[in-house]
Amino acid sequence: MLTPQILVVAGGIAVVLIMAVFALSGPNAAKESERRLQQVRFRHSDKAVDKVEAQYRKAIAARTPRAHTVAGSQSRIAALELRLHRTGKGWTLKGYAYASLGLGLGVAALVFLKSGSLMLALPAGLLVGAGLPHMVVNMAINRRTNGFVARFPDALELLVRGLRSGLPITETLTVVASELPGPVGEEFKLVTDRIKVGKTMEESLQDTADRLNMAEFSFFCITLAIQRETGGNLAETLANLADVLRKRAQMKLKIKAMSSEAKASAYIIGALPFIVFALLHWINPAYMDKFFLDERLIVIGLGALCWLGMGGFIMAKMVNFEI
Repeated sequence: MLTPQILVVAGGIAVVLIMAVFALSGPNAAKESERRLQQVRFRHSDKAVDKVEAQYRKAIAARTPRAHTVAGSQSRIAALELRLHRTGKGWTLKGYAYASLGLGLGVAALVFLKSGSLMLALPAGLLVGAGLPHMVVNMAINRRTNGFVARFPDALELLVRGLRSGLPITETLTVVASELPGPVGEEFKLVTDRIKVGKTMEESLQDTADRLNMAEFSFFCITLAIQRETGGNLAETLANLADVLRKRAQMKLKIKAMSSEAKASAYIIGALPFIVFALLHWINPAYMDKFFLDERLIVIGLGALCWLGMGGFIMAKMVNFEI
């Protein structure tokens, strides 16, 4: 006989399998064919626009394998260390591991003392121990990334003024590192330090681009690579790039304003079950304590959390736009 618990678990497993099939399915054959035709057209065209596009794709292809290596695709520990470095807080792997382990054990012990159910305590400790530090690191990375993106067009305009005044590109990078505060100055300072110890400017910039994993800085590196191969006025190219990045930031703000209502609805809907549960537990603790003692209610609660998480994931994808 099929019980409600078995139906909930089976439904959750089915949804996870369907999402995995869509995520692991191969690329569309029509799109792949169109991409190859575009590559052939760019390679054999005599138009200046197509030549620039071919150089752009070539630069991206040359950087992609290296970016995966630096990002730690071969080692999760290296990837985590890179994420901690991107926060700009000086956090270490040892501190992150101690914080995760301490939070997980503490929450698991509290839930076990409250409910006496090891089946509920272990998932709760694992969820908090693994999820909360990850969220904190994400928030720190996003805060530093937003600060970098906000000041990066100013850095490009400072580079343009230095180039137009006759300074070489390496000297203008030093000026940016010393004049601009915050993440932009720190990253350019690391670039100039690498140049001083013998690395080329392109290698130094690419190391920073791989570590930051930021589209705006990658645009800057690709622009320098294309200009070096095709020639042209570097100051004018960087000025155009600064204008594009400012318009890109404005478009992000417009999208954020347009999607704020949907995000607020998602936050309210996601938080409402927990708020209602807390209020009912405060009003009648004996009634709500059954969710911590009855194994059937524990299974139903875990299933509800899974469905709530899937709904939150889908709503987050619906309001997340890439520019």
